[in-house]
This record gives sequence, structure tokens and C-alpha cells, in this order.
Amino acid sequence: MQRKSFAYGPGVAVLLTALLAGCTGSADSGDGADDAKPGGVSTSAPAAEPGRYRTLPEPCGRPDTAMLDEMLPGIAQVPDERQREKAYEGTASATYDTDRRAGCSWKDDSAEGGVHRLTLDFERVVSYEASVSDDAKAEDVYLTKVERAGLPAPSASDEGSDSPSPEGSGDASASSSPTDKAGKDEKDGKGGKGEASGKPEKPGKSEKGSGGEETAESGSPSADAADLQPRFLDDLGDEAFLNDALAGPEAAQRRTVTVVFRTSNALVTVQYEAQSALSGEVPDSKEMQDTAQELAHKLVGNFGE
Repeated sequence: MQRKSFAYGPGVAVLLTALLAGCTGSADSGDGADDAKPGGVSTSAPAAEPGRYRTLPEPCGRPDTAMLDEMLPGIAQVPDERQREKAYEGTASATYDTDRRAGCSWKDDSAEGGVHRLTLDFERVVSYEASVSDDAKAEDVYLTKVERAGLPAPSASDEGSDSPSPEGSGDASASSSPTDKAGKDEKDGKGGKGEASGKPEKPGKSEKGSGGEETAESGSPSADAADLQPRFLDDLGDEAFLNDALAGPEAAQRRTVTVVFRTSNALVTVQYEAQSALSGEVPDSKEMQDTAQELAHKLVGNFGE
């Protein structure tokens, strides 16, 4: 018996091709749909918060005339009015971007009152890492300054004074803020009385020339000597520290008090230097520290304005 042979015509071939393509396309289209809409939720991490400050204030205009007269007493004694006004204006620091870094300095070279210098430095920190906030980056910069100053890394247990009470004196364990220290002045204890002076602010001003600076430098067991050591400050900005250093020959030592504080993504440095006109006389540590902190508190109060 002769078998019949079947041949696929063009139409059948086209039909089979279409069916196969349809099956394959169905599977592929399902995969493509999954890639196009991955649940509707972004898998990328959210950007970190920007800092509070987008610009910096102009530092030369921050200290008022009264503050400059207190820190640089020789300026008011300049006889030429034009030179005196220029001295009050200060000298702006050279910088390429005043929105990122700005500074100003003043000097007082009075022959009778000695040498005084005041420098302000403002720095705005910006993080270029999406996962790191401007504040966190600024904190890293602040900690670098702490390390350079030779202070230990700040901890939750810091109370503002790193020095122990000398010979068990209870006064040294008190707060190191300028107002708290005002009532502990050992000068008020002359003759064994030990009463408070009743002047809560800047007692060092009334003691100038009384030899109070030798007390802090001599190493005698006093509460003030402990309180005046380099330390962290717990009442200034988000975090702050104070450093106090002497340099130069013994006959003409120069004291430099530095206060650094961070507020959000901005760091502010107040550097106050003094050198006495009298040989062998050391600038008063407490007076300079109180004055530098006073200026720092004024700056943090209106830094963003």
C-alpha cells in the first residue's frame, strides 16, 4: 500500500512560528515586568541631613567695641582717630570661599600694656558623602582639633574639668564654668576668712596686678589651679573645649587661650594671646580664660544671624 506523504505549507510554518514566539514572549514579558516595577520602593539609602548653616557670618563685625576694649585695651589709647578706627575694624583673613571659611584678627601693641592678639576663625563643614551628615563630618573635624590640642577624647562622663581635686579639696570638683568659678577665688580667703567676693563675673579683673597669676602657675594646692587646666566646656554650643598654654622665655612668656566650639556644621575658634610689658610677669590665666569664654558665648548666641 502506498503511503501518502504530507508536506507543510507556508501557512502552517508561519502558524507554528507565531505560537512558539508567543510562548517565549509570555515568559520574557513576565521577567521584564518584574524588572520595571521592583515593588515601588527605592532600594537606595536616604541622603543624610544637611547642616544648619549654608553660609558664614562676617567675623570682623562680630565683637563689639566694648568687647574689643576689654580684650585689647591699647586700641582705645591710639591717639590718631583714623588708625584707631582701623584697629577696631580688624584684618580679614585671606580665604578663597567666605561661605566655607572666614576669619579676622586684631592686635594691640601698647608699650605700657603689653601685647595682645585676638583671632576669630569660622569654618563651615560640608559632607560630600550621601550617607554622612554635615553635622557628623563637622564633629570629626572638631575631634581632630581636640586631638591636636592634646586633650583626651570627650566622653559622657566629662564634667568640664579634667583635673582632680588637689589634696582632697572639695572646691576643685565644682563646675568649671566662669560664673561657678567666680565665687571660689582664693584671694577672698586672705586672713583665713574664705568669704565669697560677691562678684559672679570675671573676678580676675579686680585682682589684676595682685599676683594672682603666680598662684595658678606656682603649683600650690588651689581649686583655681585645677579649674584653669585645659578642659571640655559643657555649656557652649553642641560641644566645646578650652586650651591654655604658655610659650617663650621665662622673662617674657606669652599666654595663648583658645576656645573652640561646634554648633551644627560650623566650628568657631577664639584665640586670645597676651604678653606682659613687664619682664617676668605672666599674663593672668583666669582673666584671659573668662574673657575668651565671654566672647565665645556671645558668638554662639548670634552666630547664624
